[in-house]
Amino acid sequence: MRRNSHTTVPGTAASAATVAADECAPGSLPLAGVRVLELCQVMAGPFCGMLLGDMGADVIKIEPPPAGDQTRGAMGFKLKGSDSLGFMNLNRNKRSVVLDLKDSHRRGVLYRLVETADILVENYRPGVTRRLGIDFDTLRTINPRLVYASISGFGQTGPWADRPGYDLMAQAMAGTMSITGHPGQPPARCGVPIADLGCALLTVYAILSAYIGQCRTGVGQYVDASLFEAAMSFAIWDTADYWGTGRLPGPLGTANRMSAPYQAVRASDAYFVIGANNARLWERLCEVIGRPELRQDQRFATIAGRLANREELVAEIEQSLASHTAAEWIERLLAAGVPAAPILNLAQALGSEHAQARRMVMEMPHPVEGSVRSLGFPVKLSATPPSLRRPPPLLGEHTAEVLRELGIEETDKDSAAASGNV
Repeated sequence: MRRNSHTTVPGTAASAATVAADECAPGSLPLAGVRVLELCQVMAGPFCGMLLGDMGADVIKIEPPPAGDQTRGAMGFKLKGSDSLGFMNLNRNKRSVVLDLKDSHRRGVLYRLVETADILVENYRPGVTRRLGIDFDTLRTINPRLVYASISGFGQTGPWADRPGYDLMAQAMAGTMSITGHPGQPPARCGVPIADLGCALLTVYAILSAYIGQCRTGVGQYVDASLFEAAMSFAIWDTADYWGTGRLPGPLGTANRMSAPYQAVRASDAYFVIGANNARLWERLCEVIGRPELRQDQRFATIAGRLANREELVAEIEQSLASHTAAEWIERLLAAGVPAAPILNLAQALGSEHAQARRMVMEMPHPVEGSVRSLGFPVKLSATPPSLRRPPPLLGEHTAEVLRELGIEETDKDSAAASGNV
């Protein structure tokens, strides 16, 4: 594992809601010295690269001219500069290099980078890397230790491999949309891009597994990850229900396929959620709402009965909940040990005391914007916590720097690439 130097960005004042940029020394992070080449755009690949960068990897983002990652221009609004806030929230702790990989000279620069790399992540459509001469079989002849990960919509093989790979299509074809939303309503996608983000998480898991193996054997390997399989792999309860009963599961709104009551319910003023998903919690819920007789009702005496009679069950519960506000019921239920929670919007969730205590809002210094907000690190390590070492890079910001590291003397073309003007 090689050791690379990292530039530390200026810190911001630490507070309950802000992670200081210099919270820990970069060299102490678990992936310090691991070099990752990210040839990715939009979400799944960049999120994968960012997670590796947060743990200390030197992530070099290879972007195409003239505009780079298309997410730089996404979202329909801008701050001061040309990059979207969406791009910034997916690309901290990276360096940006602009390379036109259709140009043999610039492709040669990538080959030089591959010699120095441990991991490469790409999300081109299947077949494109081979046409460009940057596929796994080509690059492993340059660096046999390389762990090479491909992210696509439907994988590199199979009859759907050539289909466009977007989160919406993956959710639709993996069955996710058929079980999302409310019964009798139009199809709905998950509110967050679960196929994109889930694929990124699974790719990180596979990459690190392959990297640990490479450290033992000295030989890298190929990772084939897809949005389709990520979305399908999360449908655990639903496939179990289908295989166990032979019935196709449909959407349940906020309810749960395996237990009831476990969903949103309405109080006098608002909806909130409860989770009385076992016999003990069910009995406590009945006591709190003043309906002990429900425990003896044969329709609701067992989990199977409560599932089979879910609509009647919720109607009975909501009849009692109408006497008080959601906040009052949540307080009473929590005091009795019954899981309950308010339904917060994003402003409420981000501004909550808990999100602040967990440092889930972070201020990032930025050369154009001054400071931008980003979601914080979603996992905490006790000895080597993730740190913000670099703000999201400007397009081509580090091209000249990386070329110098490779010992490549800049030409006029290289200088143009350093500013993204190729």
